[in-house]
Amino acid sequence: MHDLVLKGGFIVDGSGAPGFEGDIAIDGARISVVDPGGKLGLQGLREIDVRGKLVTPGFVDIHTHYDAQVSWDPYLTPSSWHGCTTVVMGNCGVGFAPVKADRRAWLVELMEGVEDIPGSAMTEGITWNWESFPDYLNAIAAQPHAIDFGCQVTHGALRGYVMGDRGAKNEDATEEDKAEMYRLTLEALRAGALGFSTSRTMLHKSKSGEPVPGTFAKEDEIFAIGAALKDAGHGVFQLAAEHLDAPRELTWMRALAAQTGRTVSLNLNQTPWGPDVWREVIGIVEAAQAAGENVLVQVPGRSIGVLLGFRTTAHPFVASKTFQGLADLPWEVQREKLQDASIRAQILADEPMDLGPFANFVTRAFAQMFLFERGSTGIEDYEPDPETSLEKRARAAGVSPGELAYDAMLADGAEGLLYLPLFNYAYGDLDFLRTLHLHAHTRLGLSDAGAHCGAICDGGMPTFMLTHWTRDRKRGPKMALERVVFRQSREAAMLYGLADRGLLAPGLRADINVIDYDGLSFDRAEVAFDFPAGGRRLVQRARGYRHTFVAGIEIVTDDSFTGAMPGKLVRGPQNPQ
Repeated sequence: MHDLVLKGGFIVDGSGAPGFEGDIAIDGARISVVDPGGKLGLQGLREIDVRGKLVTPGFVDIHTHYDAQVSWDPYLTPSSWHGCTTVVMGNCGVGFAPVKADRRAWLVELMEGVEDIPGSAMTEGITWNWESFPDYLNAIAAQPHAIDFGCQVTHGALRGYVMGDRGAKNEDATEEDKAEMYRLTLEALRAGALGFSTSRTMLHKSKSGEPVPGTFAKEDEIFAIGAALKDAGHGVFQLAAEHLDAPRELTWMRALAAQTGRTVSLNLNQTPWGPDVWREVIGIVEAAQAAGENVLVQVPGRSIGVLLGFRTTAHPFVASKTFQGLADLPWEVQREKLQDASIRAQILADEPMDLGPFANFVTRAFAQMFLFERGSTGIEDYEPDPETSLEKRARAAGVSPGELAYDAMLADGAEGLLYLPLFNYAYGDLDFLRTLHLHAHTRLGLSDAGAHCGAICDGGMPTFMLTHWTRDRKRGPKMALERVVFRQSREAAMLYGLADRGLLAPGLRADINVIDYDGLSFDRAEVAFDFPAGGRRLVQRARGYRHTFVAGIEIVTDDSFTGAMPGKLVRGPQNPQ
C-alpha cells in the first residue's frame, strides 16, 4: 500500500522518450514505482484518477530573479502558477549577498535598474538579516516556501562588497580584490550556491544609469572567480553578454570552460541590431563542444515581449510632456483624464522627448508593435503576423499608429495592452527559436520570472511552451511534447547537477504535475499591485494545473494553492538518493 498512486495518466517522464499511459506510486518524498500500462495494480492510501490528463515532472526554471521576492512571497509566483517546482535565481550578476549594511540601498537600486523590480517593494519586503552569502542562504532557507529554489552568487554584490565604490564604478580589481572575490565565491559555493553570474551588456544598468559592476571586468578577474568554481567542483558560470560582442567574447568563455572544467552558460537572443549573430554564436559553441569545452547557450521560449499600457513601465506616450504631467496622479484621476478627448489630442500632438536610442525604439517601433489580442485558442498571440502591426493596421485604417495605439490602450478602462516582441522576432516568426530548441547545445531559460515587473510577463514560459509549441502553433512546425517536457524538466535540472529531479523514475523526487493538457490556458495578462508597498508587476496566471506535487506533497489543486509549504533551499548539486 503506497502513500499515493496516480492512476491512468498519460506519462511524459522527462527523459524525452515517447509518452505512455500508466500509474505512478509515491512514498514519502520519492517516486517508488512507475508502471507503464497500469499492469501492477498499484494501490495507495490515496488514489487519484488522472485518466485523460498529462503527467509530467515538475518544471525547473533556471533563469529567475526571485532574490528579493524570496523574502516575502512563499509561493514564488508566477513560477508556481505554471508548474515549476524548482527555480534558480541570482542570474545576470545582480543579487543581495554578500552585503555590508551601507550597501543595501545600493543593491536595491542596482536590482531595480537592471530587472525593473519596484525599489519600494524591495525596501519594505526584504529583512536584511545577513551579511555573508552563507548567511543569506541560511536566512532564506529558514522561511517557508511552496517550491524549491537555488541561488547563485552574483558579480554585482561581490564587487560592491569587496571593492566598495571602486567596484560600483567598474574600476579594475587589484590582486587583493581578486583574491578576496575568489575566497568569497568559493565560500558561497561550499555553502550551497549553484553557480556564479555576471553581466557584460550595456542594457543592464543601475537605477542611476551606471553599467552594472563587472560589465568591463578584465579576464584575469573573471578567471580568478572561475577558479573558485573549479576548486569547489561544481557550479555554472552564467552571463548576460552584449549581443554583438558575443562571438568575440566566446574566446575567453571557451578558455574559462577548458581551464575550470565547469559549464559556461551564455544568454542568447536575436536582436533587431544583429538578427543573424545567433548563427555565428551557435557555430562557435559547436566548435567548443567538439573541443571538450562545455559552453552552452540559454535561449527563451518565445520573443522577449514588452507589454505596453498606460500603467506599465513603457508605452508610446511616456515621452509626451502632457502624459508626464498626468503620470503621478492617482490612477482613477489619471484614467478619467486619459479618456478626455482634448487631452488625447494633446498627447498625440506632443513632440516626444528624446529618451535615448533604446527607449526611443521601444516606445516608437510601431512597425514591430501589435494589438495584444486573444487568438482562436483563447490565448494571446505571441507570434503575430507582421502584416497586422500597428503601423500597417493604421495605414489601412487611414489613421496614425499613435491614434491606434492610444485607443487600444484606452480599452478595458484604460488597461488595454500592446505587444512589442523586442527580441527574437526579427523576421516575424519564431522558427529560429524552434531550431535552437532542437539543438543539443542550448538550454531553455530567460523567462526572467520575478523581474521586469512593469514591462515583461514571461514567467509563464512553461505553460507557453506546452500550449504554443506542442499544441497550438499555426505559423510553423510544432515540437514534440516529449521534447518540450524534457527541456523544462530533466535537461534543465541537470545543467545545475540536480540529478534527483526532473524525471519520473523510481528513487527520484516526487515533483510532479498533473495537467489538463487539452484545456491548458492563460488568464489575461494584467497589471497588479500586490508586492510590498503596493509595488506593481505584470501577472498572468495559468489554467489547467490539476495537481502539482513537491516532494510528494500537493501544493496546487485545480490551479489553487493548498497552503502546503514543502519547498526547500537547494544547496549545491543533488544526488538521486
